[in-house]
Amino acid sequence: MLIDQLSTLSHPERMRVFRLLMRRCPAAVPAGEVADVLGFKPSTTSVYLSALHKAGLIVQTRQGTSLRYAVDLAGAREMVGQLFLDCCNGRPDLCPPEMIDPSTNVGPMSDQKHNVLFVCTGNSARSIFAEAIMQNEAGDRFNVYSAGTKPSSLLNPFAVDMLQQKGIETSDLRAKNVAEFQGADAPQMDFVFTVCDLAANEECAPWEGQPISAHWGLPDPVKAEGTDAEKRLAFQQTFGAMRNRILAFVNLPLETLSRASLQQEVDEIGRTKDD
Repeated sequence: MLIDQLSTLSHPERMRVFRLLMRRCPAAVPAGEVADVLGFKPSTTSVYLSALHKAGLIVQTRQGTSLRYAVDLAGAREMVGQLFLDCCNGRPDLCPPEMIDPSTNVGPMSDQKHNVLFVCTGNSARSIFAEAIMQNEAGDRFNVYSAGTKPSSLLNPFAVDMLQQKGIETSDLRAKNVAEFQGADAPQMDFVFTVCDLAANEECAPWEGQPISAHWGLPDPVKAEGTDAEKRLAFQQTFGAMRNRILAFVNLPLETLSRASLQQEVDEIGRTKDD
């Protein structure tokens, strides 16, 4: 099984599919979205997904007429575990630190002020909502930031107006590039949350310090069409959904949860169904 899995991943394009699904873990991604993101033909994508599924690296589910795919964490962990035992004889000193599962040796998080970063593509609405809401609700406990992989030059006026209507300060908000938080002088993040599928799909350099990360994807209100009233309704819905996620997160007992338990909690928040 190990040889089959490594052989499957040795193909560069199959590896791209696996890495995309790993970035979206634990979410299940439609086959069509995989094809769109990676620029593959649907038939080619189907062949790659079938090979990864046969190797026990991904799982397939059906939602209506759509097939969705997610990383098989048990299969992936078994592959890494076998490689660790076969090549390193189970000796941590022979393998790089990244091979060690942080959930096995990290206890509950301390009660220090934690750094949180919200990432989307444009950093004009959803991630700005997240930054502003968390700062307003729990700024005494968290240092909150937001950034975009391709940030807009200006914040969306509907987003700014919505925050102001809610009595949330907006004067310090600005669109920022994610590169600002990846340099040597940048604060080390404890949590990194993507709030749009496009940002979650992109390949980014690993974050220093192995922060806990999760995907809290929400529809983009900037794409709403219709009258101004209809657009405002879309921003209202996004604001409400984001605030629900933020409140669920800031009320977690961080000081008593292990890293593994905390990861499960933030993943579950991202699976929240929005009314």
